[in-house]
Amino acid sequence: MLVAQRSRLVYNKLRLGHTALRPSRALSTRASNVLSSLSIPTSGGEISGVYDGEWKGSGEVIESLCPTTGEVLGRVKTGSPAEVENALGKTREAYKYFRNIPAPRRGEILRQIRDALSSKQEALGTLVSLEMGKIRTEGIGEVQEFVDICDYAVGLSRMMNGRVVASERPGHSILEVANPLGVVAVLSAFNFPVAVYGWNLALSLAAGNATIWKPSHTTPLCAIAVTSIISKVLEENRVPGAVAGLITGGKDVGTRVVGSDVDLVSFTGSERVGKIVGQKVAERFGKVILELGGNNAAIVMPDADLSLAVPGVFFGAVGTAGQRCTSTRRLFLHRQIADEFLDKLRRLYASIQPGDPLVEGTLLGPLHSQDGVSTYSSTVDHLKSIQAEIISGPSSGSEGRYTQEPFGSGNFVKPVVAVPKTVDMSEKIWREETFAPILNVGVFDEIEQAVEWNNGVPQGLSSSLWTRDMRNLGRWIGPAGSDCGIVNVNAGTSGAEIGASFGGNKSTGWGRESGGDAWKQYVRWSACTINFSDKAPLAQGVNFGTGN
Repeated sequence: MLVAQRSRLVYNKLRLGHTALRPSRALSTRASNVLSSLSIPTSGGEISGVYDGEWKGSGEVIESLCPTTGEVLGRVKTGSPAEVENALGKTREAYKYFRNIPAPRRGEILRQIRDALSSKQEALGTLVSLEMGKIRTEGIGEVQEFVDICDYAVGLSRMMNGRVVASERPGHSILEVANPLGVVAVLSAFNFPVAVYGWNLALSLAAGNATIWKPSHTTPLCAIAVTSIISKVLEENRVPGAVAGLITGGKDVGTRVVGSDVDLVSFTGSERVGKIVGQKVAERFGKVILELGGNNAAIVMPDADLSLAVPGVFFGAVGTAGQRCTSTRRLFLHRQIADEFLDKLRRLYASIQPGDPLVEGTLLGPLHSQDGVSTYSSTVDHLKSIQAEIISGPSSGSEGRYTQEPFGSGNFVKPVVAVPKTVDMSEKIWREETFAPILNVGVFDEIEQAVEWNNGVPQGLSSSLWTRDMRNLGRWIGPAGSDCGIVNVNAGTSGAEIGASFGGNKSTGWGRESGGDAWKQYVRWSACTINFSDKAPLAQGVNFGTGN
């Protein structure tokens, strides 16, 4: 993997671009170039974080911090309470206009959005890397997801079909008709600051809705850049900008959006907050899509191809520094291959080095925030307190952070592979998701035991079985198999495509986004009985004495 050579390259490039943390200092050249390529101001002035057809913002000022260097990337003026209410009102009015545009015409607008995003893919993907912290190839791939779902939605705009249902009454037909739903609010998380919004926006616009976006308060610049690109397309098509509105801000802004009269809330985040959102929306009988915790498991059978399984687990656990909803957090190994697998995995972990996520070849970027580092540290300390064997990683939470320059100002941590003494899904270390590169390992003897462990946690997002035995495959995807929303075979837990619906079961929230039948959540359905006869018979042969 040329680790030593790459490490020196990463060190030199990061050192040259490194800037001190004091807010009074100018942006580093690396950051300034990225922001300037997307027309985001770099002069140090405050940036408007509300868009409802025009840019504004007079609320609290929040700072976007680079997780790699710690420098302040921008100061964003969020929405005041009055601006939030006004933006919601404008979105409702924009919906009344947009719902009447023919669906294929909406698809054409989406095609133009797709092209506009594609033309800025490199720059926007680099911004994702700069502000969120994931390596640049993943940032660019995230923008590609937005492009792909726009392609999907363009075709969908001509295929959002209802059904004709046979009626038992002569001279009658029944239609199932899909119409636009209304206003869709998207509350996205920091780990996918572009793609998750894209999943929702593309389907929502194809369906004829207006969308208002409240992004994570720690990734406002990605949201501003995306909205700026989309707003220009809407303006060129004489469509109200509030069709794709934006409100940046913290918890108070999110609370106002969730508590408003929006027709659908799509929320991505923690199980704790998701429960609050779900209950709040249910109080007014609104619709909700929840994408919450993961805690995903991979199972490796003795017949598995380890040349595929080992790197698959490695990426699942270490990719995005363990900050994907679908990251591999639990690994269950059959006893026959456990030692061999762990030896191969240990070697891969030993080769990984931190680096500037903007530098080609870097595999391990930083955690997104200081909070993430604290969670990582406390989990490592907990592993030590329960006497887990640390296969790879630090001896304590405080030693897990890279403190040597040029990484000391960032949120870089050492990936961990641990083997707890007991495999009990009621224990905290197995039951709770840690959003960091920490992989816990258990050893099993029979597939039924591994499947029980897979299903034995509250979450149910993604799961993976590595095997070449068709009988194992059949058990895994069948009624007694994995209870997750994503059930993979010889593919890791991470890296879903847009063609199938994405989402999880149980405390993951039961939400579905992206492909498949997910679009059906963004419309309101009506059953329409049409009588084209000269009589009006009642269903089920009911005779009400009227002679019909």
